[in-house]
Amino acid sequence: MTTFVDRLDGLRAESCVISWGCPVPFFGDLSSAVVATVGINPSNREFVDYAGRALEEQERRLPTLRSLGVQRWSDVNASHVREIIDACTEYFERNPYDRWFRTLQRILEPSGLTFYGSRPTSCHIDLVPFATEDKWGTLALSDRKDLLRNSGDALGHLLRDSSLNLLVLNGQSVVDHFEVLTNSNLSRTEMRQWDLPRKDAFPVKGYAYCGEICDVGGVSLGRSIRVVGYNHNLQSSFGVTSGVMSNIGTWLRSSNDSDKD
Repeated sequence: MTTFVDRLDGLRAESCVISWGCPVPFFGDLSSAVVATVGINPSNREFVDYAGRALEEQERRLPTLRSLGVQRWSDVNASHVREIIDACTEYFERNPYDRWFRTLQRILEPSGLTFYGSRPTSCHIDLVPFATEDKWGTLALSDRKDLLRNSGDALGHLLRDSSLNLLVLNGQSVVDHFEVLTNSNLSRTEMRQWDLPRKDAFPVKGYAYCGEICDVGGVSLGRSIRVVGYNHNLQSSFGVTSGVMSNIGTWLRSSNDSDKD
């Protein structure tokens, strides 16, 4: 966490980052989780409401410069860092952005996994721990590259020191960036039951991905971690039906069971 905090002040992409919001390398209890869903970067809704106003008091989800009582990230001390870590760890016990995370929870449940409750078995991590003002896909290519470049090695250390044995990549963009970050090539399988119908057009095909990684951003994990994923972003892909969601959950359960074997 200290590494991510130190890097916030020096990002060349700082103009597009919510620079007053803390880094969020993980959501949930990383110490108890065995499975992590994976996204690209935190939503701006972790720090602002629909009108773009900063979340304050009871609505605040995570620490900010203002809540910590400092002017810049270089001013934070060990106590501040611990507060950020605790907020990330207890995220699902406080005020989670359920509109986003409950969708992922639906595909975890067939495997008996959960973000919530007193004994969570899953957490969420992002390839980039910095929330941005605008959606990732609208950012300048140079800013996206800068953010990814400043995250890979620290993400590797986070995974190395965790107990995670399975990563679930949420959407094609996550898969593409993950392959670059880990220098991996995940196998792809067409999943016809995941196709999304389009009126007067060909359906959007569904694909499943799987593989294993042993290092991230040049950091050796000391073990192999199984990786699975799907090409539909469940929160934003148009036409993701309950049936497709259920099929992905069933497939994830079988992937998780084979990992245990």
